[in-house]
Amino acid sequence: MSMGIFDFLKSDKKKAHEAADKAREQVEEKGAATPTVTAGPGSSMGGKYVDAAEATKAAAERMAAAPPRHASHTPTPGSAAHKSVAAAPEPPAARTRPAPPPAVHAPHTPTPGSAAHKSVAAAPVAAKRAYTVRAGDSLAEIARRELGNEARWRELYAMNRGVIGSNPDLIRPGMVLTLPH
Repeated sequence: MSMGIFDFLKSDKKKAHEAADKAREQVEEKGAATPTVTAGPGSSMGGKYVDAAEATKAAAERMAAAPPRHASHTPTPGSAAHKSVAAAPEPPAARTRPAPPPAVHAPHTPTPGSAAHKSVAAAPVAAKRAYTVRAGDSLAEIARRELGNEARWRELYAMNRGVIGSNPDLIRPGMVLTLPH
């Protein structure tokens, strides 16, 4: 008899459910008589918890039985512990005090290589110049005449790629190009 992959997975899942049900029954039989669940090498569970639910229950029982400890470490906002710890209530005196005025720092001028430079809004740009292509024009010729340097045709093409298309040699009379400053 050949067993398909899905049949194999179903049988493994069925076995896992049966084992979990059996473990649940054992825990229910023990009831409240045993405060903690241990799974040592000599236990009937083979040294490991049978399922995650049992492991979670055992951990909860251990935590309930342990005396409360005072935390000597305050979790930071970025730590995983901070996300699982409820915020301590503020003392009443702290709520009535006004917040101190913000410290005044000298303004920082970002450098071109800094990350802050990229987030600073650009200075207002003067109105962009436009050029309408005439018969016989080429990008190199427009760059020489309007920008003063024939080699700037690549810059002109990069700014107007949406108007020109994928071929920089194919510009038509009447196209309106934006000129770089």
